[in-house]
Amino acid sequence: MEHCLVIANPAAGTISPQTVAEVVGRCERHAPTELAWTDGPGDASRLAADAARRAAAGHGPTSASARIVVAVGGDGTVAEVVRGLLSPEAAGGAPALCIVPAGTGNSNYRALWGTRPWPAALTQALTTWPTGRRAIDLAHIRELDEPVLLGVGAGLTAEVLRSANTVPATGAERLATGLEHAAARFSAYQGRVTVDEAVVHEGGTVCVNIGGGRHRAWQYLVLPDSRLDDGLLDVCVVGAALEPTRLPELLRTGKHLGQPGVVYRRGRRVVVERLDGDPLCFEHDGELMPAATVRLTVDVRPGALVVLCDPAVVGPLPGDAR
Repeated sequence: MEHCLVIANPAAGTISPQTVAEVVGRCERHAPTELAWTDGPGDASRLAADAARRAAAGHGPTSASARIVVAVGGDGTVAEVVRGLLSPEAAGGAPALCIVPAGTGNSNYRALWGTRPWPAALTQALTTWPTGRRAIDLAHIRELDEPVLLGVGAGLTAEVLRSANTVPATGAERLATGLEHAAARFSAYQGRVTVDEAVVHEGGTVCVNIGGGRHRAWQYLVLPDSRLDDGLLDVCVVGAALEPTRLPELLRTGKHLGQPGVVYRRGRRVVVERLDGDPLCFEHDGELMPAATVRLTVDVRPGALVVLCDPAVVGPLPGDAR
């Protein structure tokens, strides 16, 4: 089989040397494997970009010409790896991405593998190579010129990241507690959301989520109907008619859909605006962005990333009977 490059982030929320050693050991049963630890922000992108360039250039059988990149970390680590894999020099020849969850939210992993334990998922990915590959959609934030894998959140679902930083818990519990704390003190802002040039919401806004994966922070079913490869962005807007403190429990089962003030749409371009002049609080891929804009423009990039996944989780290929 092709070579593997394992990129591991030692600062990820739930990573351990034992986990990384097991990942490498499982990969080595199927292919020559190299391990690269990140040293700081941006390092995962650099490592992935180097692997992508070498793979696209058709280098010989060395570890640097890996055809599979295994990202061991959280959603932030995965987002960095994706940016590297999308290096312009690798167009059409980038390695496939496989994810091993070792962060706080790990929602990217859940979008591709569901709740299956990662050892079983990694074994399936490696033993079924290359048939387990799937080209999935990405989003792109025009104002930042950045790709998005998991999704974009504005309002309350971005404020949760700020609140979570003050919570002593770890993993999914930290994000759940952070959401409850943020919801208790959140006030709706005046906003507008446009999907493919049609205004779908204007007025008091609690949150806007665009993506991407169905789940955020692992346990919240934010975009229940989202598909990763349909060429469209799913958009959920929660307006001020819904009390923010009710949202955490509703999001666990997707029951926020159908509530007063909640809008769910699909489209190829989404514009999110804050109308009161204050900066828009937003995040993408689990990372809070600097508050420096009142407007976001998000476009879909169909089939932009090749991943290894469970077809039963991602869904049938477009055009298959459903």
